[in-house]
Amino acid sequence: MHQEYNPAFSVVIPVYNEEEIIAATVEQLHQILQSYQYEIIVVNDGSTDATSQAISSITNIMAIEHNYNRGYGAALKTGIRQANYPVIVITDADGTYPNERIPDLIQLARRADMVVGARIGKNVTYSNLRKIPKWFLVRFAQWVTKTKIPDLNSGLRVFHRDILVKFIPVLPNTFSFTTTITIAMLTNNYIVHYEPIDYFHRVGKSKIKPIRDTLRFVQLILRMGVYFAPLRIFLPVAGLFSIGCLISLANDLFIERDLTESTLILFVAAIQVGMFALLADMIDRRSSRF
Repeated sequence: MHQEYNPAFSVVIPVYNEEEIIAATVEQLHQILQSYQYEIIVVNDGSTDATSQAISSITNIMAIEHNYNRGYGAALKTGIRQANYPVIVITDADGTYPNERIPDLIQLARRADMVVGARIGKNVTYSNLRKIPKWFLVRFAQWVTKTKIPDLNSGLRVFHRDILVKFIPVLPNTFSFTTTITIAMLTNNYIVHYEPIDYFHRVGKSKIKPIRDTLRFVQLILRMGVYFAPLRIFLPVAGLFSIGCLISLANDLFIERDLTESTLILFVAAIQVGMFALLADMIDRRSSRF
């Protein structure tokens, strides 16, 4: 029988305008984790309601204040930098995640570099409006990473701090933090385990703006693909130019009876993009710090 994995860990909670629920969330965590060695770090990301007063009334936490709203990812990075323990847990303050599952996720981190609470459990309450763009985003991310991703941006996760800090320079300050760390770790061959969890209605108003945040996620995945898997992004583009060149060449040979500029332009574009893809991949492999 395996010995129980019982590391000390830091729970980081980013908070923005959560005056209604933050105290109850922290109290719940204290009750769940009372038999463990842990710390709770609450990062108030420039809240404009009474969140600061609510946090000041909570005991046995490390409270950090941002003077202005820097973003979800920025709050997480602040908490991670201040963490004292080798394992990091992130969760939200809004009551959506089943925090009672944290001990289970900690145990799974024995054999994984990141454990994700994947929102695919039996009781999942999720907006249909957000399901449509997420379906496309997940499949694009799976294509970039060549890995099945049950949940791209869950906010309940467990990391090993020494691995996580390597990626902090490339992690964004926005809601895209979790999407970025997923792609970064998968493309760098770290072990990521997805554990099914439930997901509930949040307390208070959601900070997600579907159209804006979906466009940001698309931009982010493209950027991370270029950064970590350039061949997966650029070779298909080179392939499209090559196909266009062949079609144009066939038209030139059998219809125009002459070599047109469009064929030459497509040929040069295919060569340039292909060479750029190979060069980017070579640079990525030689300069990898992860």
